[in-house]
Amino acid sequence: MSLAAEAFVSQIAEDQILLSDSASSLAVQTFLRMCGLPVQVSCCANAEYMSPSGKVPFIHVGNQVVSELGPIVQFIKAKGHSLSDGLDDVQRAEMKAYMELVNNMLLTAELYIQWCDDYTATEISRPRYSSPYSWPLNHILAYQKQWEVQRKMNAIGWSGKSLEQVYEDVSQCCQALSQRLGTQPYFFNKQPTELDALVFGHLFTILTTQLTNDELAEKVKSYTNLLSFCHRIEHTYFKEHDRESQSGSPHHYKGSLP
Repeated sequence: MSLAAEAFVSQIAEDQILLSDSASSLAVQTFLRMCGLPVQVSCCANAEYMSPSGKVPFIHVGNQVVSELGPIVQFIKAKGHSLSDGLDDVQRAEMKAYMELVNNMLLTAELYIQWCDDYTATEISRPRYSSPYSWPLNHILAYQKQWEVQRKMNAIGWSGKSLEQVYEDVSQCCQALSQRLGTQPYFFNKQPTELDALVFGHLFTILTTQLTNDELAEKVKSYTNLLSFCHRIEHTYFKEHDRESQSGSPHHYKGSLP
């Protein structure tokens, strides 16, 4: 089955989406663009309830629906598009290990900041998450989501962490990524893989999302090669791509690096 005109990425509406979901959506959009596939983004308030895993983003191709980056990568590979076929077994194992690092550290930190930091939850997360709904459903759904994330944090041992400890975890993750990237254009030299798409999705979103303070973005800005990496992918797969296709849309990615 050709994906050329049939792949759509569904995510939560722009005025509702939070940092972690925005990062995950951008990672999928970036991966599809790196595969040379056109990206059509559909935003709707109840996207997570439409997803087979309850998480966004998801893609739908014909009557097939696949959610989250890992399964989407496998689905796209089965359709003949892969970014990591050129890697040997050792490199592929290393790529997966770094993807786990990003998911276990950056994604978890984003969720913690959104829902476990009281100030951020009160000022940003609950109002945005509940914005499409009327009272009392808006309050019920927002607190239900917050409790769900807090239970997860408790299960993985993050509930006792302070905000400063979470920021330090982010910094250590960025340091590991920075050391692996070095002076290369991508993590495995000249060609991007799904690791590059995942890292870009999270770092770019952290850098361009307004939170209650700039501490999270400042941790990323400490690593100049990661900033250059984000600029490179933004220019190659978003600005330049959209200029050539004349199909740029603010739904494809939000913000722009300075």
